Amino acid sequence: MLLIPCPNCGERDESEFDYGGRALAYPVLDASPGQWHEALHLRTNPLGDIDEYWYHSSGCECWIRLRRNLSTHKFSRLTSDESNT
Repeated sequence: MLLIPCPNCGERDESEFDYGGRALAYPVLDASPGQWHEALHLRTNPLGDIDEYWYHSSGCECWIRLRRNLSTHKFSRLTSDESNT
C-alpha cells in the first residue's frame, strides 16, 4: 500500500487515486513520427526519483504532481518552481 501526500487532504491511501502517468516532456504536436515514437516508446526506466501525475478521484478531485523514488516508493512533493516545468 502506498500512502500518497495530497496537498489538500493530507496523506491518503493509493486506492483513492488514479495514476496519471509519468510527468514527461512531450514533443510539439507537429513533431515527426520518429520523435513521437521515441518520446512514447523509448523511455528510460531509471532507478531513483521520477515525477508522476496522480488524480485524487475519491477525495478533492485534483491532479497533483509528485516525485516518487522507484527504489523505496516514497513520495515527496515538488516545489512550486519544479511543478511548473
